[in-house]
Amino acid sequence: MELRLIAGGPCRSEEDGECVEDDCPGVYVTSRGTIAVQGERVSCPTPDGEAVVEIPERVLREAFSALGW
Repeated sequence: MELRLIAGGPCRSEEDGECVEDDCPGVYVTSRGTIAVQGERVSCPTPDGEAVVEIPERVLREAFSALGW
């Protein structure tokens, strides 16, 4: 599966505060036409192979804008 970053990604500055070692939250469109997100894992029971993650609202808004929503 291929991923295309549409929001978030590389830190904008060292003062960003949401990134550690250039590992920032991001939103991706997959080659299957689905959305994938990278973020901090949230403690929440999920089925095997799934996780709930947390991303900043600004990253989600950026993703919506990139998709024309």
